[in-house]
Amino acid sequence: MVKSICVFCGSGTGNRPVFAEAAREWGRLMAEHGVHLVYGGSNIGLMGLVSAAARDGGSKVTGVIPRRIADRVPRQDGVEMEVVPGMHERKARMYELADAFVSLPGGIGTLDETFEAWTWNQLGYHAKPVALLNVNGFYDALETFLDEVTEQGFLKRTMRSSLIVESNPILLMDKLELWTPPAEEKWA
Repeated sequence: MVKSICVFCGSGTGNRPVFAEAAREWGRLMAEHGVHLVYGGSNIGLMGLVSAAARDGGSKVTGVIPRRIADRVPRQDGVEMEVVPGMHERKARMYELADAFVSLPGGIGTLDETFEAWTWNQLGYHAKPVALLNVNGFYDALETFLDEVTEQGFLKRTMRSSLIVESNPILLMDKLELWTPPAEEKWA
């Protein structure tokens, strides 16, 4: 059972209102399911919106933030903050606290965290679901790229299919609960 989800998302809100609304909706949905939110600790952008919605809905919220960033970002009331030395420690701690990982729209930091969590899954450092909430087709081009990477023989088909991609938040929550680790597959 998924009791905690680490959410990766932008420290900005993007240029479409649908991204902000999706962050609020995901935070509310986590609260409705009694799921603990683990996230990057910022109170701005999509990170701030998802954490405020989860907190306001009654979820436990834990932010994990590097000291360098913590000194520049105001704290959010009702959020447990863990300040760590740097980005490597931040990711390791978030991965440790979470039962699953969900990426909302974001930039290179979001992609970095998503791919690292997925890679750790492939390497056996954890067996936890990794998912993309595909808001307004945000991850369509990435899906096409990953299909090409698979077709060219650089990504195992079982690993490709293990990445959950869903545009409906309710269905995504259900898929996280039903996820099973990919079977071992030999390289072709």
